[in-house]
Amino acid sequence: MAETRHTAMSTHQVTNQPPPLADYDASDDPALLEALRREGAAWAEPELRRLGRLAGSQLAQDNGRLANDNPPKLRTHDRYGHRLDEVEFHPAWHDLMRTAIHHSLHATPWRERRPGAHVARAAGFYVWGQAEAGHLCPVSMTYAIVPALRHAPELAGQFEPLLAATHYDFGLRPPLAKKGLLAGMSMTEKQGGSDVRANTTTAVPAGDGTYRITGHKWFTSAPMGDLFMVLAQAPGGLSCFLLPRVTPDGDRNGMRLMRLKDKLGNRSNASAEVEYEDALAWLVGEEGHGVRVILEMVNSTRLDCVLAAATGMRAGVIHAAHHAAHRAAFGKTLIDQPLLANVLADLAVESEAATAVALRLAAATDRAARGDQDEAAFRRLALAVTKYWVCKQAPAHAAEALECLGGNGYVEESGMPRLYREAPLGSIWEGSGNVAALDGLRALTRQPESAEAFFAELELATGADRRLDEAIARLRKEAADPTEAGARRLAETMAVTLQAALLVRHGHPAVADAFAATRLAGDRGHAYGTLPAGLRTSEIIARATPAS
Repeated sequence: MAETRHTAMSTHQVTNQPPPLADYDASDDPALLEALRREGAAWAEPELRRLGRLAGSQLAQDNGRLANDNPPKLRTHDRYGHRLDEVEFHPAWHDLMRTAIHHSLHATPWRERRPGAHVARAAGFYVWGQAEAGHLCPVSMTYAIVPALRHAPELAGQFEPLLAATHYDFGLRPPLAKKGLLAGMSMTEKQGGSDVRANTTTAVPAGDGTYRITGHKWFTSAPMGDLFMVLAQAPGGLSCFLLPRVTPDGDRNGMRLMRLKDKLGNRSNASAEVEYEDALAWLVGEEGHGVRVILEMVNSTRLDCVLAAATGMRAGVIHAAHHAAHRAAFGKTLIDQPLLANVLADLAVESEAATAVALRLAAATDRAARGDQDEAAFRRLALAVTKYWVCKQAPAHAAEALECLGGNGYVEESGMPRLYREAPLGSIWEGSGNVAALDGLRALTRQPESAEAFFAELELATGADRRLDEAIARLRKEAADPTEAGARRLAETMAVTLQAALLVRHGHPAVADAFAATRLAGDRGHAYGTLPAGLRTSEIIARATPAS
């Protein structure tokens, strides 16, 4: 009988797969660094570079994955039946938060007195957000509460130094007993949503200068924060209040966490449904002026919605380009296939336009805070229309970036599904698309100084590109007779024209040319990857590949 021989064979050898995109510098982003220098925050670049290396590290990516694989858990009671109203987070969440707070992503403008502080903070928020998006909600809320809190100077004097501190001091203790504070917002109710004037939560004066809050809130951001900005109906009308989770004498305040929202994305972050029962709070501003006060906070968080959308676009582009640079099909790497190169370039153009306008808005915030009324007027209108448009672009952009990885992109391990689920958030939070478009319409029609400042910004780019000049002329006609039904179309046109003007003035020539040809002149299909022939796609794609 012949001897049967079994030859050992390798049945599993991995080939033609890209290496992990890890230990790279997330701040190695030409559009971002150019805007940082242009908008007066070049002094922050060394620190941004350090943060970029952290954001691109394997550790940060692992923490982002773990924080989402192990979402927060609500503990309403202890084993004996006592109320706890606490949210437990995975250690990875705390590591992410510790880095964000240490790098002052919640407070750079409140700590740094030099020009460009809002720009520096925005750039850091954008870079670190590539590690994980959800934990930036409490970071954003803490940044945004300070301008609103200043309507109550005595409260600001007590709490602003702790809100600006770079100590991440998690846990429920009296605010003034902690080394650092985090903030949240408790505004919307189930019967009103964006129509906060329909709120029914009440605030009753206690006779000692404080109020007692009772009612139900449908969404409360960052429920394990230390201080919350709350809207409630006071005797003088809808008013704004600062409510601590723990009272000054150490008691749990009457803030009951009823449940955590089971969200599409943003799963590492807790968002809660809350009931207030005779909870202590302090009035911020005057009774009846609550909307005006809390809008100070909302306008700051709207800026962060734009930044988060731009961050997601950048993350999508670099992951898609990295995959395409290392994966081959039909005899060539994907990045050298003309059709996929067209897709990558189109995604990169959208990403750079979002980055340019986000940092321009951060610069307007910075200059407005320093007393520049023209910049404040520009920001009023530009932020509304940009928040509408850039946040609307994020979901389609994420879907296309995911598709660049093929079936690999549809698998959770790639990280792209998390990016995709996160993408719709910005167009919903802090005012949905209709709210943002109508806010832009109000600014245009009721605050003529905003329209003047907006068009003055566009005029700075006239004469450099015929397509832009024609777009500005069309926009002037459209804006002269706006209607509520056309508010979305007008917001889109204004935002796209602003992006084009910024790219024509400051962007890479290949990017500016591609944007003008496609987004202004209409030489483009309805999907990504339909750029016309003749554009310098290789130059555009090169800007989407960070150095390791």
